[in-house]
Amino acid sequence: MPSSIPNLPLILAFAAILLTAAVVHCGSPASLLTLERAFPVNQRVELEVLRARDQARHGRLLRGVVGGVVDFTVYGTSDPYLVGLYFTKVKLGSPPREFNVQIDTGSDILWVTCDSCNDCPRTSGLGIELSFFDASSSSTAALVSCSHPICTSLVQTTAAECSPQSNQCSYSFHYGDGSGTTGYYVSDLLYFDTVLGDSLIANSSASIVFGCSTYQSGDLTKVDKAIDGIFGFGQQDLSVVSQLSSLGMTPKVFSHCLKGEGDGGGKLVLGEILEPNIIYSPLVPSQSHYNLNLQSISVNGQLLSIDPAVFATSNNQGTIVDSGTTLTYLVETAYDPFVSAITATVSSSTTPVLSKGNQCYLVSTRLVS
Repeated sequence: MPSSIPNLPLILAFAAILLTAAVVHCGSPASLLTLERAFPVNQRVELEVLRARDQARHGRLLRGVVGGVVDFTVYGTSDPYLVGLYFTKVKLGSPPREFNVQIDTGSDILWVTCDSCNDCPRTSGLGIELSFFDASSSSTAALVSCSHPICTSLVQTTAAECSPQSNQCSYSFHYGDGSGTTGYYVSDLLYFDTVLGDSLIANSSASIVFGCSTYQSGDLTKVDKAIDGIFGFGQQDLSVVSQLSSLGMTPKVFSHCLKGEGDGGGKLVLGEILEPNIIYSPLVPSQSHYNLNLQSISVNGQLLSIDPAVFATSNNQGTIVDSGTTLTYLVETAYDPFVSAITATVSSSTTPVLSKGNQCYLVSTRLVS
């Protein structure tokens, strides 16, 4: 296999050279535009420095095209014994009303509970006051008809249903945990803060299509973790990311930073976070979810003996990133060797026990040096 080392000086030399260039205007005399070197001639520049510089420039260009990024504050934690979910706040309607919605990268639509939902929770164990959307009380709300362009495209993806009698675009979704929601689509204003610079924040709004839930089932009906709705961040046209991007208001990219320790929380940004310490993993193209190419699992530095075919992406299997799922799940052929390896690694300092069929570990509260 040829070494790639000889190509490195060529890359560095090419990227570091900035020359005086002549700019010629048609029909007018030529003028000179003086360009300065970004790096001294004899200075060695690492490839990572150049890459970070390009990423920063890319971010400036991106912000220049769409006008800024949208910033949401994240609440909740991943601790299943506390909240077990992450949520944020959105403002909808005129006058605007605030709704707490769970962040879910495994689905597409934003929906909130309708005031006409009879069996939906009215209180929440999360310490938040539940809100209910009333289209008749919003001066900018409009029902989405079956002829609406978004509804027409959604019917082809089974994300919408249309009744010829009512001419109203509706939906019915079921999630992986067995819960579900039924309702109809509404068009109304979404309000958000656009960050235009280091300290400049502009109040913005856009008319988007979202769901108004009239029926809920499964975990969505439980009072202890009741929420106003779900904020889908999938790849399809009806996701808020796609809608705002099609309007030219934000880039079609989002960044989700989860804070795992303490009180949890984090950040949700419609736009790109330029952080040089982020480690990127490519997504599998042409998939309905955000699929990763999981290749192997190691425990304590030891590679586990798992057939790579277990992780292969196909129509009915693969590894997806889903912020709406609290726990991490593995197929049995990967789960069993994974748990066995953990048990072997921590057996000297813990007591392995089974709890409701799950492998758990008792840890002493006292540390012995």
